[in-house]
Parts: sequence; C-alpha cells; structure tokens
Amino acid sequence: MTIGRRSFLGAAAGALAVPLASCSRAELQEAEGKSRDELPTPALLLDLDRFEANLRTLAEHCRNAGRAARPHAKTHKCPEIARRQVAAGALGVCVATVPEAEAMARAGVEGILLTSPIVEPAKVRRMAALGGAMLSVGHAREVELLEASGARFDVLVDLDVGDRRTGVLPGAPARELAQRIGKSKKLRLRGVQAYAGHASHTVGFEAREKASREAMAKACETRDLLRKDGFDAAIVSGGSTGTYNIDTGDPGVTELQAGSYVFMDVDYRRIGGRSGAVYLDFYPSLTVLATVVSATHGDRVTVDAGTKAIDTTTSWKPEAKDRPGLVYGRGGDEFGILTAEGGELPKIGERLEFVVPHCDPTVNLYDRIYALRGGRVEAAWPVAARRG
Repeated sequence: MTIGRRSFLGAAAGALAVPLASCSRAELQEAEGKSRDELPTPALLLDLDRFEANLRTLAEHCRNAGRAARPHAKTHKCPEIARRQVAAGALGVCVATVPEAEAMARAGVEGILLTSPIVEPAKVRRMAALGGAMLSVGHAREVELLEASGARFDVLVDLDVGDRRTGVLPGAPARELAQRIGKSKKLRLRGVQAYAGHASHTVGFEAREKASREAMAKACETRDLLRKDGFDAAIVSGGSTGTYNIDTGDPGVTELQAGSYVFMDVDYRRIGGRSGAVYLDFYPSLTVLATVVSATHGDRVTVDAGTKAIDTTTSWKPEAKDRPGLVYGRGGDEFGILTAEGGELPKIGERLEFVVPHCDPTVNLYDRIYALRGGRVEAAWPVAARRG
C-alpha cells in the first residue's frame, strides 16, 4: 500500500510527547554533595575518574587513527554523557530509538544517527520534526515512509554483515536499495552502516579480529560498489567497544559506534583484550550500589538489588567490586543472594557496589545516574529516554 503525504498531514501534527525522566531538577540537585553512604539503595553510580579516563582513551585512539567517533547513546540514554562525548571529540552520537533521538536533540546534541529501522509513520514524523538527524535504512518500505513524510533526510544503507537481525544484505541487494534511494528527491545517501554484533563479543582477540575484519570487508566492498554507481557514499559507520582497535585498522571504516566503553560490564570484560584474557582497555566505571538487608542464614546474605535493579538476562553474574570470592545469585525482583567462595560474607547494613553483567539494560532500570568523585556525589544526571 502506498502512503501519501496527505495521510501524514491528516495524522497528529508535530512530534509526539517525549518521555521525561521521572526525577525533578530539584531532586537531582539535592543529591549533589552527598556521600556515597547517604544515597538510597539500590542506586546507579558512576565513577567520574574512571569514566573520564574511558572518554580520553577512545578519543585519543580515534585521533591517532584518523577516524571519527559517533558513540552509541543507547548505552547511557543520558544527554549529560553525550555532551561530554562530543566535548571529547565525537562528531555526534548514535541512538537506537526515537525517544533517545528526541532526548539528545532536546539537549542540543548534534550529529545524531538513528541506527535502528523505523516503519511506523508516527515515528517518522517525530524524526522529521527534529531536523538534521541521519537515519539508517535497510528496506524499501522504510524509503517509502520517509518519502511520504515530505521531509528531507540524510540516510545510510543499513547492512546485515552477519547478525541476521536488521538491514539489507551486502552487495547486489544493497545496491538495489541504494538505487531506490537515489530516485528520491527527499533522501540523500551518505554511505553505509555495518554493525557486527556477532563480532563485538567474540572471545579472544585473534578470533574477534578475524570476525570483525570479515564483516567490515563486506561493508567497505558495498560502499565501493555504491561509489561506482555515482553515489556520494563517504561514510562507513560501525565498530563497537569490543572491536574499536580492530576496525580503525581498516582504511575503509570512517567512524566508530562504540557505546559500552564509557561504562564497561562483566560481559565485555570476559572477551579478553590484545594483552590478555581480561579486557582492560577501559575501566568499569558503572556500578550498582546495594545494601545487605538480611543475614538470617549463615551461608548467605541478601542485598536489596534484584532484577529490578540489575539486568540479569545474560549468562553472566554481577561482580562485587573489591570483594573477590562473593557470588551473586538471583533472589527475585527486589533481592539478590550473596554466597562466599572464600573470605567472609558482608554484614547486615553493609554496602557493596556491583559491576553489572550488561550495562545498557541496567541503566534502563533507573531514572538517574549519581556521578561520584572521591566517594561524594558531584552531580546527578537524568536518564532521559528510558522508553521506546
């Protein structure tokens, strides 16, 4: 079915309401200056010294490699962090959802790239209302919807380079989609997007390097094919925290979409780095602060951080910071169970920080991030786009 411009104009005009963080500015300001031990638990903490070191590491790597960074804001959903990424040299940010794009644009962040497909007219209208955001397109249906909006968009051809999730296949199928885009008076093709999620978490540096180079080679070959057809396909956007120092070695890759590097998590640290079995290029800066609330049984204690406080959908468990030997187990929505494989269990009332298994969905459970330096809150930042 063809969608006409009249259908768009007949629908609700303007952007839909943007979800706001549920914490007020006064609440955020009230937290400033408090010590770590004054915060209610569970709480999402950010070690500013480690976070800032992570920003510098990626920014310096990109400068030295002559590549751009467009970090993925789906990791943090926080405009304050996005601003700091741009200040460190990023040309903008990637986003995974329309609310994330709206939150970033509302905060004045430029250079936004929506990496996920949108096939809902209402969401297309919301992106059109932002103005200036770039979109990734992996199907002719998306092209039709963008044209029907009447707005002008810069777009990247979204390639499926191995994830089998979204995007068009490289080579001839991508070329056909590009030709369809080229017929539009409203769309301008800028290049290709190629996120290789299957490569980013491959364990072992050599295996990860092989997987990522194979994936990005498909992207660069497709970009070259589009250039032969006369398209101004200057951008090859991809890469990840796990492959940042691999993909910048490919002369065809122009920008990195690394996201988790600002926080790190258990999942990423287990993949290993160039120098060893633990990935140490970036510091784990994000933790969840919890309190021991029960110690009835001698072989375990209970903390107030369960599945509502830490995402536990991966195979990996939260790791207690600076407390080796403690093992976290699920205790339900509100609670986690700690046992000890050496050393002593913490006492009731004691506070512990946990490095989380997967940072992105854990952040999505909170409405604020407490940014600490030296054990004291320097700022509290809203997580501004928790919903899709």
